[in-house]
Amino acid sequence: MTKATRALLLLTALTLAACGFHLRGSNLKDIQFAFKTLYLKAPGETPFVADLRRILKANNIELTNAADQADLVLDVVSEQASKQILTLSGAGRVQEYQLFYRVLLRAYDNQQNDWLPAEEISLSRILPYDDAQVLAKEQEEAALYKDMRTDAVGQAVRRLNRAKPQQ
Repeated sequence: MTKATRALLLLTALTLAACGFHLRGSNLKDIQFAFKTLYLKAPGETPFVADLRRILKANNIELTNAADQADLVLDVVSEQASKQILTLSGAGRVQEYQLFYRVLLRAYDNQQNDWLPAEEISLSRILPYDDAQVLAKEQEEAALYKDMRTDAVGQAVRRLNRAKPQQ
């Protein structure tokens, strides 16, 4: 790369940083919610639930130990990761998998009024596969699932941000 190209790239990066540019939804902090306390009802302490707890605490939402002490109950009804074969080679070997990650959420208050009716967050990614690189592909698969989980947490927080009691 020439010095002029490097200088232009540096100038562009500095300009974007100076104007406050950030990707949509990338800043999950300093979000204003319509509730102050939340009870997180989940079937278990999964990585999704742990990440969600961390983000909610970072946004000054008090997580309670009982549903009757909270302004809102967030029920993580189900969380599911799955994979299916997408394409096969002529020899019958897998070439691509499609990875799925689904989370079903519902939010309601103490009077059982829905704030968020049962909604599904559904994400998918395509994983190219090669039998010669099994260990690398397993790591890539784990990274893709982690990325989908992070995206699902962000979507859940944004949905909670717009949650209001329904009439």
